[in-house]
Amino acid sequence: MAERRQRARVQGGWAGAPAGRLAAPKAPVASNLAPAGTRPAWLRKNQPHTQKQFLFEKPSEVERKVPEAGVIDKPGVYELSKVPTGISRIHLIPGFIGSEQADWMFQQLLQDIPWGQRTHIRQGFSEPNMANSSRIQNVVPRPGFSTLHRLRKKRKGQRVKDPLDDLLLKTLTSQRAMEERFLQMEERRFQRDLDVEERRMQLEQRRFELEREHEFRMFNVFAQMLSILKQSHSGSSSSLAMPRGLDFSQALSEITGMGGGGGDLQEMRPRPLSERRVDMHGFCSSSDFQRSPYLSARGNIANIFRGSTEEGYKAYHADKYDEDKNPNGIINFGTSENKLCFDLMSKRLTQTDMNLMEPPLLQYPDWKGHMFLREEVARFLTYYCKAPAPLKAENVIVLNGCGSLFSALATVLCDPGEAVLIATPFYGGITQSVFLYGNVKLVYAYLDSKITGTSTRPFQLTVEKLEKALQDARAEGVTVRALILLNPQNPLGDIYSLSELRDYLEFAKRHELHVIVDEIYMLSVFDESATFHSVLGMDRLPDPQRTHVMWGISKDFAVSGIRFGTLYTENQDVANAVASLCYFHGVCGPVQHKVAQLLRDRDWINQVYLRANHARLKAAHTYVTDELKTLGVPFLNRNAGFFVWIDFRKYLRTGTFEEEMLLWRRFLDNKVLLSCGKAFECSEPGWFRIIFADKTHRLQLGMQRIRKVLEEREQEILAEEKEQPCQSDQDGKADSTDEVIFVSRHQEPTCASSSNLGDLIGLLQQQMRSSDWLQKNTAEQFAQEKPEIYDVFSKLVGKQ
Repeated sequence: MAERRQRARVQGGWAGAPAGRLAAPKAPVASNLAPAGTRPAWLRKNQPHTQKQFLFEKPSEVERKVPEAGVIDKPGVYELSKVPTGISRIHLIPGFIGSEQADWMFQQLLQDIPWGQRTHIRQGFSEPNMANSSRIQNVVPRPGFSTLHRLRKKRKGQRVKDPLDDLLLKTLTSQRAMEERFLQMEERRFQRDLDVEERRMQLEQRRFELEREHEFRMFNVFAQMLSILKQSHSGSSSSLAMPRGLDFSQALSEITGMGGGGGDLQEMRPRPLSERRVDMHGFCSSSDFQRSPYLSARGNIANIFRGSTEEGYKAYHADKYDEDKNPNGIINFGTSENKLCFDLMSKRLTQTDMNLMEPPLLQYPDWKGHMFLREEVARFLTYYCKAPAPLKAENVIVLNGCGSLFSALATVLCDPGEAVLIATPFYGGITQSVFLYGNVKLVYAYLDSKITGTSTRPFQLTVEKLEKALQDARAEGVTVRALILLNPQNPLGDIYSLSELRDYLEFAKRHELHVIVDEIYMLSVFDESATFHSVLGMDRLPDPQRTHVMWGISKDFAVSGIRFGTLYTENQDVANAVASLCYFHGVCGPVQHKVAQLLRDRDWINQVYLRANHARLKAAHTYVTDELKTLGVPFLNRNAGFFVWIDFRKYLRTGTFEEEMLLWRRFLDNKVLLSCGKAFECSEPGWFRIIFADKTHRLQLGMQRIRKVLEEREQEILAEEKEQPCQSDQDGKADSTDEVIFVSRHQEPTCASSSNLGDLIGLLQQQMRSSDWLQKNTAEQFAQEKPEIYDVFSKLVGKQ
């Protein structure tokens, strides 16, 4: 302010002062000190000026006119301002910045120059043009500094403090971090692709090697056959002669698939019936058990009643795999659960119609179940079992799971010590269910992998096998009261045809046996080529009063944690007897309401759930079976359930259940839980069940661990074979059909003296059927490629 007053005094001048006077007089007396009522002298226009008064006036003309706008069109130094406070110059250098940037810079410079410097009017005598003034107009330029330099410095300081600059900085920083992260992910993906491609090449190479080995073994066996024929004609060895009644043309027709089955390589020693029944689970040694004085005899039996399934199940829960918390934990391929549809079921079970709480749901119900639920179950089974007539709600009983149903039915149908007939292999939990409460034993109809007699597929159940098992049991004085059928079958995955079901039911009727049909995997048939037939869908039941069908939601609806099972029987005596046990096995009211709402939602089940569930099951099954094919492991190819029945017998050197148990523990030590064949009472050591209804990342990791164990075991067996090159192990491998994928390396007899022609024919038939060798190597192709050998072979066949 003092500076402005000084300028005003200079411009206004002192009244009456000599021209050119530069010194300012003393400060005038303030107007508030004038006598009251008098007007200031500068307002009394007619009064002449005195010597000590001054007057503020706007200059009549500016001190310097604004120069006209100029155009800078060549390099050089140009003056921008020549005011007394300082001179501003600009040095224009070609190529330093672009024309657009230069225009923008001059525009900003023009806005930031104080008003006085633009108009060359001394400040203090005119209001600045606010439209053209800048936000830094109060900044007074300092002499000796370039205006452009000061403006750049000030704008730089303001830019750092601007919140938008901070936001822009953070945005750019985040963008750079995301770009770096993206590049890292791309590098990892590229490396992953390389690993996958390398793995694919290894698998292709291994597949090629397996095919070559397969062909070599077939020709090796064929050469041994020719050698035996030659010896038989020369009479050199009577023990190796062709079996009576068998000509070579018939053998060739059998080899090419035109005749019957070949000879068996191993005959399984049948166990006595008493041994079969006593050794029900076979995984606990009674010699290692000490009787507890605190338990009854029945309690001690229950205490030792455990098997590999229970042992592995406990180990799994103690070290459960978790992708984040426990990546080195055990992956469970042993418990039959559907882990693919949690998203669908959790969403449906949490909808508003599920959340109902009424007094009847919190009170004691009818022990058979609430009527609204039994009616819904009857409608559900009528629809999905394709019953010829509507099923009745009074024939429906509800319990907490199918295990409780097995226990209740065994208790009400059998006396202690009596037995139920069942085909093996079967779900081992049934043994515990029927024995612990009812003291009911099981009589086994043993199935095997060999295709003989009336069998058309491995492990096929026939009436002849049921008849034999029943007669053997009765010969030993055992009373058999019932027959258990699993459809679809666990662990085989077989689906019985209508004709097979009718044959089984007719067999039971002839012998007055109750038939308990477990159809818990009824809706888990995931391939359209397979058709499920329910017993309830038959036009006529041979013996309706002795036919009892059970089903539950734990498998088909992927909710094994919700314990719900239902029994349908037309026998009211059986229904009432089972209902009395429902007091111990009831289902709580809120769960009954949820199940009823679930079964009622037919549109959601058909359009959403079943479609997604079948697609996911099929994809998971395809992945696991493809891995098994790559490993050269035989398996039963079925399209129902959550499991694959696998043949690991080639990894057993001696072919015993003890060695099977060692292999099972080896899988468990490598953090993958499987179920071995002994848990299902399989008659042939070396079969395992694997559950595939799991997420992809667990399937991949689990199969990697399985592959590691098998490759290590294969190397050990090869090392043992090198030490004993002529020792042959009869391995009883499964006959290969369209249903058994068989591409693995087997232990064939390498010493001709230990084989006969029937064994070699059967082995060659098995080897050729187990691959596409016949499609790749036709007789016409062989005649074209090797005509000389083909002529010799044709002459040899003609002589036979």
